[in-house]
Amino acid sequence: MRIAFLTTLTMFAFAANSLLTRAAVDGGHMDPAGFAVLRVLSGAVVLASILAMRGGGVPLLRRERLPGAISLAVYMMAFSLAYLTLDAGLGALILFGVVQISMFSYAALLGETPTPRQIVGAVIAFLGLLLALWPGPGGLADPVGAGLMVAAGVGWAIYTIVGRRASDPLAATGANFILCLPMVALLLGLVDFSATVQGVALAVLCGGVTSGLGYALWYSILPKITGATAAIVQLSVPVIAILAGAVFLGEELPLIVIVSATLVVGGIAWGVTAPRVQRTKGSRGS
Repeated sequence: MRIAFLTTLTMFAFAANSLLTRAAVDGGHMDPAGFAVLRVLSGAVVLASILAMRGGGVPLLRRERLPGAISLAVYMMAFSLAYLTLDAGLGALILFGVVQISMFSYAALLGETPTPRQIVGAVIAFLGLLLALWPGPGGLADPVGAGLMVAAGVGWAIYTIVGRRASDPLAATGANFILCLPMVALLLGLVDFSATVQGVALAVLCGGVTSGLGYALWYSILPKITGATAAIVQLSVPVIAILAGAVFLGEELPLIVIVSATLVVGGIAWGVTAPRVQRTKGSRGS
């Protein structure tokens, strides 16, 4: 039950990232590049401060830190730039679809074959996601934006996979944020910087709390769940964001979204409560 609660809390933190970003960028309070940079900077400061109070340094000079930092930077940069041209619903569909496909593929390569029940649960949840996020007649995706969102999905999938090996989730997350900051800062040269006080506050909250602490919590959960389960539960994030957007941002909540949320939550529940995954002979544990 504890893992289920922490996983649910983490998914809400991930959904909050979407709400905070939408409120800042779509509301004209901050440009996407500046928001991404301040988001990473805030996360780095908060995590480094917690590590300092804990009495330990930030382990930056380790070879295993590079995959996590690079994949986090790819996700942050591609995600921000994609939403300059991409419809929000289609972008979320591409992102989490790619995450699921990438993580299931990686798990299969390691011999961590999803059970039929997990596959059925994932299909049900993904169909619900399609129902909620399928674009309307005028929602054709910009090819560049779609490509960037695919890159963001691959980056987040790699970041999640790398996190399953983290022995100290807080230190690993702090190091990843610090190391990826110079990479994300490159965005400032591509877009004109603009920000209001409200935009800065939203970016700091998104980076320091829902991203920094949320990602550290996610890293602490990952070693305790399978790759297939990690892929399935993340499908809940777009639906949570849609429902929360209706409550906090006044967005419309049509019947189709309610039906979609039911499918996604039901599919996740079916998949996550499945028995342990099957392993092929000779495969290594992850």
